[in-house]
Amino acid sequence: MPKRQLFTSHLGAVFTMIGLAVGLGNVWRFPYMMGKFGGSAFLFVYLIFTLLFALPALMAEMALGRETRKGPVGAFSRVFGQRVGTFIGYMLVFTILVAASYYLVVIANVLYTTYFSVFQGFKTENFSRFEAQLGNGWLQFGISLVTLIVSLYVLHRGLNKGLELLSKIFVPFFLVAILYLIFHAFSLENAKANMLAFLKPDFAALNPQNIFAALGQTFFSLGLGGTLILIFGSYLQKDEKLPRLALLTAAGDVGAALLASLFIVPTVLAFGLNLASGPRLLFDTLPRLFNKMPGGQFIGSLFLVALSLVAILSLIAALEVVVGGLEDSKKLGWSRKKIIFALGIACAMIAFPCSLYPDLIGILDLIFGSGMMVLGSALAAIGLSRGLGKTTTLNQIFGTEKLWWRHTYFFWIKWVVPVVLLMVLFGYIYSSV
Repeated sequence: MPKRQLFTSHLGAVFTMIGLAVGLGNVWRFPYMMGKFGGSAFLFVYLIFTLLFALPALMAEMALGRETRKGPVGAFSRVFGQRVGTFIGYMLVFTILVAASYYLVVIANVLYTTYFSVFQGFKTENFSRFEAQLGNGWLQFGISLVTLIVSLYVLHRGLNKGLELLSKIFVPFFLVAILYLIFHAFSLENAKANMLAFLKPDFAALNPQNIFAALGQTFFSLGLGGTLILIFGSYLQKDEKLPRLALLTAAGDVGAALLASLFIVPTVLAFGLNLASGPRLLFDTLPRLFNKMPGGQFIGSLFLVALSLVAILSLIAALEVVVGGLEDSKKLGWSRKKIIFALGIACAMIAFPCSLYPDLIGILDLIFGSGMMVLGSALAAIGLSRGLGKTTTLNQIFGTEKLWWRHTYFFWIKWVVPVVLLMVLFGYIYSSV
């Protein structure tokens, strides 16, 4: 088996971890979740949950990956035993395979929307043509295949010359682009007043559904689930300080969501459009927004290009989970090149029906994108604390630093985080049936 690649630098690790966490979950999902589930009250709960539950889980998954130097199959086999652990590992690899495949179709929709904005523009007379082509399953499948081939080529180049290199370019570009867009948004008439009114919290509007939505968004956004963070944790240098890296990753992820909201929310409100339009916000509300805005074609195109780049980073990271996970399988014994080829065929087969029947994406996301991710993160926390034990866990995360909250963290990750995640999972299932 070839020697495992590691990140070349601390900066490369930070940008890659932020890049795999930042994606459609932040830039597309978070603003409409705020609009739908209580506005700034939702934001407050989201930030509390990130600090109390997502950040400890983030450190746990990084630690489990670095300690085992394996993907989901190898890591869970070590902490749960060969039979049970292998089953859990393959289950989570399959989960991320399905999630990456339908996510690929959503990215194809984003890429087509970006193309239309750049070369056509969202003029009133163009909307019918845009919507027709967006609903053309064969066209969207073709875009999905091209995106898949490019992503697999990046995987073939390896960690350092592939995803790490792209992350160092795409993440700073996203930051610069979104800061420019925020500056433009707040120059619109009444944008500041509308934003201040929206940010005034109404905690009476919070209900159990909104609270569950905030916690679900926290884990969805960061990519927690015993897969993404775990395998990229296995690529970390042994002297990388996990609390600091986890904090930077969470801060970058939350920051991206807030920055995207600071552009989307004031502009949508300034033009009197519906922020609570749900998943159609990106493909319905925003094109109409760009049609109304002065300079809307340039502004919309810049936003969509930045969104496309970070979405592709997240896709490549998800595909790496499958490749890295199967590389660790001794029974399979395939080379990385052979696994990448097989992965391409499998993704294309799953993406094909999702392209022709988009409603299938919502069904698959309910199972694989939400429920299985929460379950995977709970299993990672249980495996780390019970499978590796207290001494190994604390040494892996904190090293020799004798921080006063070391033992409190272990209790939290062993008992509180798994229990809360499983409660959220069962609550999610109950509210969905």
